[in-house]
Amino acid sequence: MRILLAEDDRSQAESIQSWLELDGYQVDWVERGDYALTAIEQHDYDCILLDRGLPQLAGEKVLTTIRHKQKNVPVIFITARDSIHDRVEGLDLGANDYLVKPFSLEELSARIRAQLRKQTLSQQSVLTWGNLQLDTQAKVVSCAGKSIELTAKEFQILRKLMVHPEHIITRDQLEEALYAWGEEIESNAIEVFIYQLRKKIGSSSIKTIRGLGYRMGDLK
Repeated sequence: MRILLAEDDRSQAESIQSWLELDGYQVDWVERGDYALTAIEQHDYDCILLDRGLPQLAGEKVLTTIRHKQKNVPVIFITARDSIHDRVEGLDLGANDYLVKPFSLEELSARIRAQLRKQTLSQQSVLTWGNLQLDTQAKVVSCAGKSIELTAKEFQILRKLMVHPEHIITRDQLEEALYAWGEEIESNAIEVFIYQLRKKIGSSSIKTIRGLGYRMGDLK
């Protein structure tokens, strides 16, 4: 697990970094807001610890930029600003949690674990292949941020394929996902649904493996 620590107080940063590394995390430390954004562009982080009072670019600006880029990484504000207004403002800006200094390192670790658990549950409900996303709970599909309208059976086929996008899914497996036991199935039903899906998400999005079945292909 990789964590970004954005904190301008060297003493506090070294203390937090040492503690989290003993806890098994890989920790990257930056002391400026603009450095934080550069690090986020270069690496995928599992959690970000963000001071509000960073030099060059304030923590609020860093967080706003993260959310505008549609990055859903958990962000925990760590700050001395302890008023109710400050806390509400920080959470409304998009922070997942708000921890007021001084805090115990044990509590920080617990809050990080809580955010990582939430993130894991969230990721399980959203399937991703390239720029294609399928939300199994909300029953919505988007490609490059654009919503795609699918029928119920088209959605089920795409979901089946995206659970294991590099695995070949047989025709029988797709039929089992779509139809109840004993329900009559037209001979070319799967081919028709695949054809419609390709029209909606791209001709190369689903690859036919001749004689075996289908799997997710390249998205163009």
